[in-house]
Amino acid sequence: MGSFVEAIQAAKVYRHLLKAVKKHVGKEEQKSHFIEFISQEFRTSHEQLDLSSIHQKIKLARDYTFLLNSVHHHKDLLFSYNIAVDRSDEMKKVLGKSAASVGLQLPEVYQS
Repeated sequence: MGSFVEAIQAAKVYRHLLKAVKKHVGKEEQKSHFIEFISQEFRTSHEQLDLSSIHQKIKLARDYTFLLNSVHHHKDLLFSYNIAVDRSDEMKKVLGKSAASVGLQLPEVYQS
């Protein structure tokens, strides 16, 4: 029963990590090695690893997921507080969403 619970926990951590990497790092062709590495690490045979090593890898994956999400949340906060960062891309996104919400499109000047 214990290994079943650990397998579910590992699958949950794996899903969260993949979701964070796809969202914050990207899923383009040139960035696919991140996703491939994560998949390989979770799918490798853990028969030669002891239980503490498996728990350590799961904790590392959970911590990395938290780091990715936190760094990008911090960046969003910096944008929202207008703290000396380039906001041109963020403003284009906000303008595009605002225009789309009322059924309009931005002029070509604002589109990238």
